[in-house]
Amino acid sequence: MTEVTILDRGTEPYAHTHREMQANIEQLKQGERAEIWLVQHPPVFTQGQAGKAEHILNPGDIPVIQSDRGGQVTYHGPGQVILYTLIPLKHFALNVRSLVTLLENLVIHRLHRDGVSACARTDAPGVYVDHQKIASLGLRIRHGVSYHGLAVNVSMDLEPFSRINPCGYEGLQVTQWSDWVQEASPAQVADELSRDFKDQLLDLARHRVASETQ
Repeated sequence: MTEVTILDRGTEPYAHTHREMQANIEQLKQGERAEIWLVQHPPVFTQGQAGKAEHILNPGDIPVIQSDRGGQVTYHGPGQVILYTLIPLKHFALNVRSLVTLLENLVIHRLHRDGVSACARTDAPGVYVDHQKIASLGLRIRHGVSYHGLAVNVSMDLEPFSRINPCGYEGLQVTQWSDWVQEASPAQVADELSRDFKDQLLDLARHRVASETQ
């Protein structure tokens, strides 16, 4: 039976979350259960699997941790909402490209409900408001299960982004939800995004089953 579980893990070190995600892959592969983890991290730069050191300009006292996700370097810190998406893709009729699009549209539609116009870019995955990046994506697939996921800037200190080329793009400007919606809170954004995403995953699974029984 299809199940999608939302787990609010609070604030925890990136390395701990990373280990826990990897450990959960075996439990989820070839299964019918997906998990959405809501997490915030203490300040940390994470470098993608093929990330280039040249994009880390001046990390200062913020640690840099190697990750096994795709993409280049990014920053995580308090006030940023992260949805880690642990999904057996086949059961939900997804592939990497369709999952990226699903996550981008999740943020775009939620911003739209707050009266904010946002878009995705074909040349640089993520979500942008007024040409500034508000959400980043990085994924890894192992044994058919996706992990890592979506990071959304909500109400945080954006200064550390100036110490890197965000996602490998020199001069890329970043923004956050609270710059556009004054009352935006990480807890509310996390709750609404995760519930919307859960509903979409359940719909995908239902449609897959229905198409197979026709």
